[in-house]
Amino acid sequence: MPGSVPGSTPGSTKAMGALTLGGLVVVTAYSVALGSNGWLWFGWVVLGLITIGMAATRTT
Repeated sequence: MPGSVPGSTPGSTKAMGALTLGGLVVVTAYSVALGSNGWLWFGWVVLGLITIGMAATRTT
């Protein structure tokens, strides 16, 4: 939709939440199989913060 703010719809927030949860599963599996990688965890934390921000802006 033109002029809409990304993350303003419940569907896009749910999609980001699913992506964040999927990312956690992937990062955890990678860490178990090949050892922890700080950059992967950092990326997941950033993704989680973006998701939280989207959820916060949607509720206001």
